[in-house]
Amino acid sequence: MTTIPGRAWVRGVLDVLREAVEGGAPGQGTAFLDGTKADGSGNHGLLATLDALTAAQASEGTALGLSVAAHAAHVAYHMEVMVRWAHGERGPFDWAGSFGSGRVTAREWEALRERVRAAYAALQAQAVLPDGEPEEDAAGGLAGGVAHVAYHLGALRQLVKLLQ
Repeated sequence: MTTIPGRAWVRGVLDVLREAVEGGAPGQGTAFLDGTKADGSGNHGLLATLDALTAAQASEGTALGLSVAAHAAHVAYHMEVMVRWAHGERGPFDWAGSFGSGRVTAREWEALRERVRAAYAALQAQAVLPDGEPEEDAAGGLAGGVAHVAYHLGALRQLVKLLQ
């Protein structure tokens, strides 16, 4: 049986996280999302899903409970906590409060989407050593992060269907 080197595994996890957040590369195969078309349309990643909505849509309540804005705030917080955890912080963390009010103005929606982007960039950066190699100790946290982002992406995609 062949063993996958830790760094290669971390690179693979980072690739799946990238797909969950950024969507598939145009015209390329994907690990789990519907493929983005060659012209860039059909991107089903987290950022594209959030960017396609107005603040009013993101704030709208549905039969499923939490709004898109609430899920986005929680996903950003989770990625921020993962970075804080990697730097030794052990909480307590306000998971219940991380969903926020679920309602945003246009300015707040723009800021929240930027927060998701910044949290994602910070998470990617903390997983890579100064020489550009992935940090092997980050593997477990990254795997959990991918699962968490993918879960909320699925929930968001269902909420978007209810908003249409």
